[in-house]
Parts: sequence; C-alpha cells; structure tokens
Amino acid sequence: MPLSDERPHRAAPRGGYTSTDGENYRAPVPLRDLTKRLPLRVLSAEDFRHWQDHGYVIVREAIPAAAARALLDFAWEFQGMDPERPDTWYPERRFLSKLFRDLHVYGFVEAYHHQLLWDSRQSRRVYDAFVDVWDCEELWVTLDRLNLNPPNTGSRSRSLIAPTETGFDIDLHWDVDTTAAEPPQRVQGIIALTATGPDDGGFQCSPELFHRFDRWKAEQPADRDPIRPNADRTRYPVVRPELNPGDLLIWNGFLAHGVAPNLSERSVRSVQYLSMMPALEDDEELRRSRIDSWRTLSTPRWNKTLVGDLERPEATRYRTAELNPLGRRLLGLDPWDAPAAEPAPGEPA
Repeated sequence: MPLSDERPHRAAPRGGYTSTDGENYRAPVPLRDLTKRLPLRVLSAEDFRHWQDHGYVIVREAIPAAAARALLDFAWEFQGMDPERPDTWYPERRFLSKLFRDLHVYGFVEAYHHQLLWDSRQSRRVYDAFVDVWDCEELWVTLDRLNLNPPNTGSRSRSLIAPTETGFDIDLHWDVDTTAAEPPQRVQGIIALTATGPDDGGFQCSPELFHRFDRWKAEQPADRDPIRPNADRTRYPVVRPELNPGDLLIWNGFLAHGVAPNLSERSVRSVQYLSMMPALEDDEELRRSRIDSWRTLSTPRWNKTLVGDLERPEATRYRTAELNPLGRRLLGLDPWDAPAAEPAPGEPA
C-alpha cells in the first residue's frame, strides 16, 4: 500500500509515467492504446495485439519448468505442509484478524525474499516481457509472494468468508477504479508453478469485457461498482487460460479477473505473483524501504495485505538473496543510468 496517501506524484524515467505508490500509474495514453517505441523482445506482434485487445498475454516458459518445481517445493516446505499428506494442508490455527483468516483460505504463502523468488524476478526473459508491455526499460519489480491453494474445504473453505454485495470479490474484480475520470494504469503478473486442471481453481478473466469495455460501460448506471463488474457472462464469458509450470501470465488492471475455487479432490494450484512497474528512483523513501526489506528479509510495506509469517518469519530461516546486475536495478539498489555492477564471485550473472 502507499507509504502515504498524500505524497506527490513521482516521475518515472521514461514514457511519461507518474505514480504515488509504485502500483498505479498515470500515463500519456492507456496501455491498451500505446504505440510501441522500443522493439519487441519476447512478445510477438500477435502477442502484443492480444495484450492490447484482450487485456492479458501468456509468455510460455518464462522460467524453466525445473525452477517452477523448485519454487513449488519451497512453498510446501515454508508452510510445513507435505504434498503427499492432505491432512497437513488444513492446519487448525487461531487468526489475529479476518484478514489473516481470509489470506489462509485463499492460500497465500507469506514469503517474499527467498533466493528462488529473486531468481524469477531477475530472469532476463521475465524482465524483457514487462519491458514489452510498458515500452519502458527502467523498471522495478514488485516484492510479492507465492500462492499454494489446495482444495477449498475444511479450514480453507470459501464458505468461511461472508459474501458481500459490492467491492472486492475474489471471483471477479478489477485492480483499478474503472469509474475514475482518469483511470490509473496497472500491470499484474503470475508465474505458474503447477499445471491447472478445469476443477483446480486458478486464474480466470473476462477478455471480452475488456475488449468491449466502453460499449458495456455505456449501458451501466452512473453509480455502478468501480471494482466489481456486474456483467452478463453469456455476453462476456469468463475464461481460464491454460498455464504450464514456468509460464508467465501478465494482465492489465482493467481486465476483470479473479481466482476460481479449487473444487478438486487432491489437486493443488500454485503460482508466484510477479510484476514490474516503471521505476520511481527519485522517491528515496520508497527506494530505501524496498532495499531494507530485501536486506533484512522483512515484510514489504507496499500493500496492507502483506502480513508476514508470524510463526516462522523468513528472517529467522534464510539469508539475504544474492542479486545479479539486473536484479540490483530491479530492486532499486543500483540506478538504471549507472553502469551495471559486476557480479561478485558466485553471484548469478
């Protein structure tokens, strides 16, 4: 979440982007209307058209399948759960608040800085994909976490979360205020750690609603919900893109999306949340907060739903991740206009 709601807009290096929080950006034109200045690096011309027309794009094998498997193994280990023993998937816990309980139900894994997480973040192929969608090379990576979602039953049943009529809904929502006079630009992403079957839950979205948003909006009342769409799913179908371990899915904040419940008997869905945004290098407070979080393995401060693991925090279990020259820039440790630092012996290149 923003460190302060009253901070002035900060300028990113290129592209005319500004932001108060490093999540939501003002831009000269919406990303769906952006004309490319830089040549495409990872996306094909067809991929880029799909991104602009339908609000999401899939980069196959953004990280190796073996790396995705290592992250999945880490997610199990971090939470003290055995993939072969479903009885370990539903621990009885006392939660400090409704938020903590909801995060448990949704399967969030409160780890942010393990080396394996940073290996994905500082992957050149992952970075190049975000350069393609922003048309900007000077980016910062989000300090985010994993998700490990076993079948939604027992202590992870979605029935534990009372339904609401308005506002956020895990089933389908927007990441931005779609009623704002100047809606912000926002980009999100996930790397699949498992293949997802039709009943395993996972990412779902309404690309047709994105494609025809202006037409749909003209039919809606002025006081419609800004983040929960009330769209006819026969006209605007909800789809579940097929992902394999290592695939990266990037979506526009204007794409209505959510996570379907896991209705399987034993299958587990898992992803790494990973996105990149134009760097805000003149925001020293934000930059320092990011570096301190990485160095001390402490919970990042950019979003109020990042709560940390209260039983066995990262800082008591692991060491600070090693960064390659790209990773140092993506964190904010090194500025983008300085020569790349040489990696230390044993540091990933």
